[in-house]
Amino acid sequence: MACYRGYIVQGVVNNLSPLFFVIFQKEFGISYAMISSLILFNFVTQICVDVLCVRFVDRIGYRAATVSAHICCTAGLVLLGVLPRVMPTPFLGLAIATIITAMGGGIIEVAVSPIIDSLPSEAKDAKMSLLHSFYCWGQVAVVLLTTLAVRLLGEELWWTLPLLWAALPFLNTFSFARVPLRPTVSQEEKIPLGRLVRSRLFVLSMVLMLCAGASELAMSQWSSLFAEQALGMEKLWGDLLGPCLFAVFMGIGRTIYGVFGARMNLYRSLLSTAVLCVLCYMGAALLRVPMLSLLCCALCGFSISLMWPGVLSSTAGAYPKGGAAMFGLLAVCGDIGCSSGPALAGMVSEFAGLRAGMLSAAVFPLVMVACLLVRMARKKS
Repeated sequence: MACYRGYIVQGVVNNLSPLFFVIFQKEFGISYAMISSLILFNFVTQICVDVLCVRFVDRIGYRAATVSAHICCTAGLVLLGVLPRVMPTPFLGLAIATIITAMGGGIIEVAVSPIIDSLPSEAKDAKMSLLHSFYCWGQVAVVLLTTLAVRLLGEELWWTLPLLWAALPFLNTFSFARVPLRPTVSQEEKIPLGRLVRSRLFVLSMVLMLCAGASELAMSQWSSLFAEQALGMEKLWGDLLGPCLFAVFMGIGRTIYGVFGARMNLYRSLLSTAVLCVLCYMGAALLRVPMLSLLCCALCGFSISLMWPGVLSSTAGAYPKGGAAMFGLLAVCGDIGCSSGPALAGMVSEFAGLRAGMLSAAVFPLVMVACLLVRMARKKS
């Protein structure tokens, strides 16, 4: 349960700030480019943390790593509510808070997945999908509760909400300090990193992780602003029908595979969802009926639901002795995608509008389709 709550924490820290993007624009004069920078700071920090975790998590232990992660998440959320209101440059305060929360989120990503993978199970890909479903339910909770709170309290009191959400990682810190942990792959048994990166199969997995992260976060980070400004919806309905339904459908997809995954073919499921993801991005950008565009945004959550945990599980199955370093390297690739996907959408939106920015992000699931076809062809041969 501590691991599940850890992924809820990650869902909160990754998705709380985007709900305030419009408020940041009104109160602090934050531009589209600055919003893209905040997204970039978040995931570049996670990339740097993931790289460090590749070297140090196995040495310091999973307990120290997970406790440190939750302390960073707690501090970052508190600072998000305080710093931009007290610093002379609000953007700098937002950037500092973003970086600290990203440090915690990056450690959670690297440390929690191998803890779950170390548990004995005949369907580890299903268990991994179920773990990642809790990220989605965390995202649903933060979008729904934060949107309703802003509606009830008013936009001027937005800063109190990060302080309240900080209670979640604070309490889970004590859970990880006490929970018993199974031993993972020992240093002597681990596959060396050099051997991993020389494997064509692992390189293909790295590209798949990059595309998975970009496909997920481009829609997740921009759907609220897209619904409000490109589709002309009120903030309340834009948040509920955009990122909230996106997270609901993503959680449903991961939960379904978590329960029935043992009966399903992982690679065929990944290919089908990647094709659906391409169609969802195209529909969201090109359809002129707002409700249909929003439906595509929501269905995109279902289409990307299996990508991240599916690639992790398939790679862990191919390299069972990869250890935390393998999960860390895959997380680096995923976080590169998490930064490059929203950043690409933001840069294109700055010059050609939000619809064009949304359409540009379809390139990532397209690349994923091509990579999966190559991987499936090699598996048959």
